[in-house]
Amino acid sequence: MKPLVLFGFLAGCSAVAPVTEVPLRNPTAPVASQANAGVARLSGDWIVVQGAGMAPGTALRFAGAEVQVAGQPMPVTDKGQGRLQLGAEEVWIHWLDADDRTAALGDPAGARVWIMDRTGQPGDRLHAAHKILDWYGYDLSRLEAK
Repeated sequence: MKPLVLFGFLAGCSAVAPVTEVPLRNPTAPVASQANAGVARLSGDWIVVQGAGMAPGTALRFAGAEVQVAGQPMPVTDKGQGRLQLGAEEVWIHWLDADDRTAALGDPAGARVWIMDRTGQPGDRLHAAHKILDWYGYDLSRLEAK
Protein backbone atom coordinates (compact mmCIF):
# COMPACT_ATOMS: atom_id res chain seq x y z
CA MET A 1 0.00 0.00 0.00
CA LYS A 2 1.41 3.39 -0.93
CA PRO A 3 1.81 5.91 1.87
CA LEU A 4 -0.45 8.42 0.13
CA VAL A 5 -3.25 5.89 0.04
CA LEU A 6 -2.45 4.78 3.57
CA PHE A 7 -3.01 8.20 5.05
CA GLY A 8 -5.58 9.31 2.48
CA PHE A 9 -8.41 8.05 4.63
CA LEU A 10 -7.16 10.17 7.52
CA ALA A 11 -8.31 13.30 5.77
CA GLY A 12 -11.72 11.78 5.04
CA CYS A 13 -11.07 11.73 1.31
CA SER A 14 -12.94 8.50 0.69
CA ALA A 15 -16.70 8.10 0.78
CA VAL A 16 -16.34 4.32 0.68
CA ALA A 17 -16.63 2.55 4.03
CA PRO A 18 -13.35 0.98 5.17
CA VAL A 19 -12.93 -2.76 4.76
CA THR A 20 -13.09 -4.58 8.07
CA GLU A 21 -9.89 -6.55 8.52
CA VAL A 22 -8.42 -8.65 11.26
CA PRO A 23 -6.39 -6.22 13.38
CA LEU A 24 -2.61 -6.50 13.43
CA ARG A 25 -2.62 -6.55 17.23
CA ASN A 26 -4.26 -8.94 19.66
CA PRO A 27 -6.53 -6.64 21.70
CA THR A 28 -6.12 -8.80 24.82
CA ALA A 29 -2.33 -8.29 24.94
CA PRO A 30 -0.84 -5.56 27.13
CA VAL A 31 0.11 -2.40 25.27
CA ALA A 32 2.02 0.72 26.23
CA SER A 33 3.83 3.67 24.79
CA GLN A 34 7.33 4.81 25.74
CA ALA A 35 6.68 7.73 28.08
CA ASN A 36 9.98 9.54 27.38
CA ALA A 37 9.60 9.45 23.59
CA GLY A 38 7.96 12.13 21.50
CA VAL A 39 8.15 14.31 18.42
CA ALA A 40 11.34 16.02 19.63
CA ARG A 41 13.22 12.71 19.76
CA LEU A 42 11.78 11.67 16.38
CA SER A 43 12.85 14.93 14.73
CA GLY A 44 14.64 14.34 11.44
CA ASP A 45 14.69 11.67 8.75
CA TRP A 46 13.62 8.03 8.98
CA ILE A 47 13.19 5.05 6.67
CA VAL A 48 10.56 2.38 7.29
CA VAL A 49 12.37 -0.97 7.35
CA GLN A 50 9.36 -3.17 8.15
CA GLY A 51 5.70 -2.45 8.35
CA ALA A 52 2.08 -3.40 7.97
CA GLY A 53 -0.05 -0.47 6.91
CA MET A 54 3.11 1.55 6.25
CA ALA A 55 5.17 0.42 3.26
CA PRO A 56 8.80 -0.57 3.80
CA GLY A 57 11.13 1.96 2.17
CA THR A 58 8.82 4.88 2.97
CA ALA A 59 10.73 8.02 3.94
CA LEU A 60 9.45 10.02 6.91
CA ARG A 61 10.65 13.40 8.14
CA PHE A 62 9.50 14.77 11.49
CA ALA A 63 9.86 18.54 11.84
CA GLY A 64 7.95 20.44 14.51
CA ALA A 65 4.21 20.06 14.07
CA GLU A 66 4.51 18.27 10.73
CA VAL A 67 5.58 14.89 9.46
CA GLN A 68 6.24 14.26 5.80
CA VAL A 69 5.33 10.77 4.67
CA ALA A 70 6.88 10.05 1.27
CA GLY A 71 7.10 13.82 0.76
CA GLN A 72 3.45 14.48 1.65
CA PRO A 73 2.98 16.72 4.70
CA MET A 74 0.55 15.96 7.47
CA PRO A 75 0.09 17.46 10.92
CA VAL A 76 1.59 15.70 13.93
CA THR A 77 0.73 16.55 17.51
CA ASP A 78 2.71 15.28 20.47
CA LYS A 79 0.11 14.19 23.03
CA GLY A 80 2.78 13.26 25.58
CA GLN A 81 3.73 9.93 27.09
CA GLY A 82 4.89 8.56 23.71
CA ARG A 83 1.57 9.16 21.97
CA LEU A 84 1.17 11.09 18.75
CA GLN A 85 -1.70 12.32 16.66
CA LEU A 86 -0.84 11.81 12.96
CA GLY A 87 -3.58 13.55 11.05
CA ALA A 88 -6.76 12.04 12.51
CA GLU A 89 -5.07 8.87 13.76
CA GLU A 90 -3.45 8.15 17.13
CA VAL A 91 -0.11 6.36 16.89
CA TRP A 92 1.99 5.25 19.82
CA ILE A 93 5.75 5.10 20.04
CA HIS A 94 6.10 1.60 21.46
CA TRP A 95 9.89 1.68 21.51
CA LEU A 96 12.71 4.10 20.68
CA ASP A 97 16.29 3.09 21.37
CA ALA A 98 18.37 5.21 23.74
CA ASP A 99 20.27 6.88 20.87
CA ASP A 100 17.12 7.68 18.83
CA ARG A 101 18.21 5.53 15.87
CA THR A 102 15.42 2.94 15.62
CA ALA A 103 11.75 3.19 16.58
CA ALA A 104 8.67 0.95 16.60
CA LEU A 105 5.35 2.76 16.21
CA GLY A 106 1.83 1.50 15.89
CA ASP A 107 -1.85 2.07 16.26
CA PRO A 108 -2.78 0.42 19.58
CA ALA A 109 -6.08 -0.67 18.00
CA GLY A 110 -4.07 -2.68 15.46
CA ALA A 111 -4.68 -0.86 12.17
CA ARG A 112 -0.96 -0.42 11.39
CA VAL A 113 2.52 -0.88 12.80
CA TRP A 114 6.00 -0.12 11.54
CA ILE A 115 9.68 -0.12 12.46
CA MET A 116 11.75 2.79 11.21
CA ASP A 117 15.44 3.55 11.36
CA ARG A 118 17.55 6.64 10.66
CA THR A 119 19.81 4.79 8.18
CA GLY A 120 17.52 1.96 7.09
CA GLN A 121 19.99 -0.51 8.64
CA PRO A 122 18.87 -1.15 12.25
CA GLY A 123 21.10 -4.19 12.85
CA ASP A 124 20.42 -5.81 16.25
CA ARG A 125 17.94 -3.07 17.12
CA LEU A 126 15.49 -4.72 14.71
CA HIS A 127 15.41 -7.76 17.01
CA ALA A 128 14.74 -5.51 20.01
CA ALA A 129 11.86 -3.81 18.16
CA HIS A 130 10.41 -7.22 17.25
CA LYS A 131 10.51 -8.36 20.88
CA ILE A 132 8.62 -5.27 22.05
CA LEU A 133 6.00 -5.50 19.28
CA ASP A 134 5.53 -9.21 19.90
CA TRP A 135 5.02 -8.54 23.63
CA TYR A 136 2.38 -5.94 22.74
CA GLY A 137 0.50 -8.51 20.67
CA TYR A 138 1.35 -7.46 17.12
CA ASP A 139 1.34 -10.22 14.50
CA LEU A 140 4.93 -9.98 13.25
CA SER A 141 4.26 -12.44 10.42
CA ARG A 142 2.26 -9.67 8.75
CA LEU A 143 5.18 -7.21 8.64
CA GLU A 144 6.57 -6.58 5.16
CA ALA A 145 10.29 -6.03 4.86
CA LYS A 146 12.21 -3.64 2.62
